[in-house]
Amino acid sequence: MNLKENERIDDLEYKGLKIIQNENYFCFGMDSILLSDFAKEIKKDSTILDIGTGTGIISILLSKKTECKKIYAVEIQKEIADMAKRSIELNDLQNKIEIINDNITNIENLIEKNLIDAIVTNPPYKKKNSGIKNENINKLISRHEITASLDDFISNGSKILKDKGSFYMVNRPERLGEIIILFKKYKIEPKKLRMVYPKINSKPNLVLIKGIKNAGEFLDIEKPLIVYNEDNSYTDEILEIYNKK
Repeated sequence: MNLKENERIDDLEYKGLKIIQNENYFCFGMDSILLSDFAKEIKKDSTILDIGTGTGIISILLSKKTECKKIYAVEIQKEIADMAKRSIELNDLQNKIEIINDNITNIENLIEKNLIDAIVTNPPYKKKNSGIKNENINKLISRHEITASLDDFISNGSKILKDKGSFYMVNRPERLGEIIILFKKYKIEPKKLRMVYPKINSKPNLVLIKGIKNAGEFLDIEKPLIVYNEDNSYTDEILEIYNKK
């Protein structure tokens, strides 16, 4: 495969999967890996929607972590969508994953209602006018709500999600209140939540949350996920998630 300038192929060290990344764009982090593990319970033969797929990392991992039927992966940035598409071809996953280069706000014109069994998303964490902004416009769009807000991600996802379909998200803990309010606003009932802590005595820096459309009220708070031991080595659970235990 011919790579473009500044591109590289990374080995995901999971079932032979690889991914193309470019240092000039937003590269995936641990949050995407943790979300793919959190959502690996998605039922067999499900049709999945990955909102804001970026390099396609979550879709690529879920194609092997689950026995899903089809994954639609939406990415607004043309260059990144192209890179994700080539990663799909690199892994010979063209029959399972379809990259859609468009905005989530247009999703009703792209995918029919009640087609999606499960949604996964790692949305931009920062609001449009908050936080330190990176000068690189590609990274800015990935980190800040420039092209779509959290409301857009949840409301538009809910429109095409099946009744009792699942909605999985990773985000920052400081946005958890907003996430729950928006989930309930668009009839996604929060059902499972897990906080991620860098170390056992630190504050959480990520939250994993699952909601179910039109479900009854009951929220299960799972035990914390600790990333590092005191000696800065990965905990056993993180090693297991990374398939290194």
